[in-house]
Amino acid sequence: MRPRLIMVLALAAIVAGGVLLVPGAYAHLGADPVTRSGPAAQVDPAAQVGAAQVGAAQVGAAGTGRVAAARLAAPPPPTLAAAPVRLKVNSAFFSWALLDRRTGRISGTPNRTATNTTESMIKVWLVSDYLRRLGDKPPPRARLRDASLAIVDSDDNAAEKLFRLGGGRPVIDRMIKICGLTGTRPSGPSGATSAWWSYTRISAEDAVRMGECVKNGRAAGPKWTRWVLDEMTRVRGSTAAKDQRTTSGGGRWGIVDGLPAYLKATTPVAIKNGWTMINADGQWHLNCLAVADNWVLAVLLRYPRKQGLDYGAEICSRVATQLVTPQPGAAIKVPLPVGHRAVPRAGRDGAS
Repeated sequence: MRPRLIMVLALAAIVAGGVLLVPGAYAHLGADPVTRSGPAAQVDPAAQVGAAQVGAAQVGAAGTGRVAAARLAAPPPPTLAAAPVRLKVNSAFFSWALLDRRTGRISGTPNRTATNTTESMIKVWLVSDYLRRLGDKPPPRARLRDASLAIVDSDDNAAEKLFRLGGGRPVIDRMIKICGLTGTRPSGPSGATSAWWSYTRISAEDAVRMGECVKNGRAAGPKWTRWVLDEMTRVRGSTAAKDQRTTSGGGRWGIVDGLPAYLKATTPVAIKNGWTMINADGQWHLNCLAVADNWVLAVLLRYPRKQGLDYGAEICSRVATQLVTPQPGAAIKVPLPVGHRAVPRAGRDGAS
């Protein structure tokens, strides 16, 4: 019996010693190894002693050692954040910008102040400007339908009506002033005597400022901002030929396809893309814009006709994917050559 008693006492001493060491060990495990010399690594000695005393008392009372599992901090919600984007892009022009709405910081490619034609991406401003200028007056039913079609189906004729109702070029001038754009300018095709909304020159940096202008309410005003953002979440149609028409077309592709389902489940993502094959230069002019609670992302491209609409849509998607913050348990993002999709892109239903 005496040897067994000695053995039990020895085991109890070992367990008690382990409990004394556990709080300090957890403190070091909880600190970021890169910044553990900072505040996250500082541990109150009194708290350590108190935790050790409680642990020792539990051992004495129960006769066994029980160590509570470490409480891990919940991961931050998924979002987009500044990060390197590695893509081999065969295009005449490629630029992107990301606005962090929490800090106001804009990151992106070094050429993010270089410009492209806006194409249909600007339709969210045409709609917002028209609705804001109504004040408290309700819009005629036909004009509200035009506003919806201009965003959801990217209808050119509907957008043109709103542009003319706003006075033409002054619509663009108001966008520059109200949204604080720094490199945007009205423009038109060669030989044109007036500004065309689709030819407005805009940079990726100004595109995210325009998206922020819609999101924060300056563009459409307090009465209509939610309506505009809701319409942007209802954008429909794919890049397939059946969804592309002469003066309207499916626009639910690009950035939204590069976002994982768990991110889209936590925040509404409002989008508006712009795309035209310009015969004058033989290039696709393509822009993607997405607006969420914490970020705004824009991708601008020009590339040869033969590469088709899908090519630009995929580049927008790949940029977004590489900017998503990693989440515990999520698949590792491995960049693939453009044109090699790991999973085929879904249409509207799969992307929403």
